[in-house]
Amino acid sequence: GRMWVYTVGFTVLPHVGGFLGWFLSRKEMPEWYEKLKKPSWCPSRRMFPVAWTMLYTGMGYASYLVWNDLGGCGSKAIVPLGLYGAQLVLNWAWPPLFFGARNLNMALIDVLCLDALAMGTLCSWYRINRLAALLLLPYLGWLAMATCLTIRIWKDNPEHKSD
Repeated sequence: GRMWVYTVGFTVLPHVGGFLGWFLSRKEMPEWYEKLKKPSWCPSRRMFPVAWTMLYTGMGYASYLVWNDLGGCGSKAIVPLGLYGAQLVLNWAWPPLFFGARNLNMALIDVLCLDALAMGTLCSWYRINRLAALLLLPYLGWLAMATCLTIRIWKDNPEHKSD
C-alpha cells in the first residue's frame, strides 16, 4: 500500500534539484544569457522548463522502477543508483555553474562528465529494467543537444569562459 509514496518520491526527486538550480540562477538568466552569442538552433527559453519537467519526470519514474526491481537500496543497487545519483548531481550543478557563476569552462566540463555518467546509467539500467532504460532516451537526446549548445556557446563567447 505504501508503494505509491516511493513512486511519487522517486519521480519528484529530480525536480527538486532542477527547481533549486533554476531558482538560484533565475535572475542571471534574462540579462546575461540574452547577451551571449548563441547558434540559430538554440531552443527558445520557454521550451526549457517544459522539456525539463517531462525529462525529470521520466527519469525519476525510471529510477523508481530500477530501485523497485533491485529490491531497494541493497548491494545490487550501488552501481546503477550510484551512477544515477552522480549524474543527477552534475545535472543539478550545471545551471549554477553556467548561469550563477557564469563559468562556461566549468559548465562545459560538467556537461561532458554528465554525458558519460548518463550513458553509464542507461547501460547499467538496461540489464535491470528495459523500460527504465528507454525512459532515459529522451533525456540523453536532450543532453546531446544541451552539450552541443554548451560547446557552441563556449566557443563563440571566449570573453565569458570564466567570468
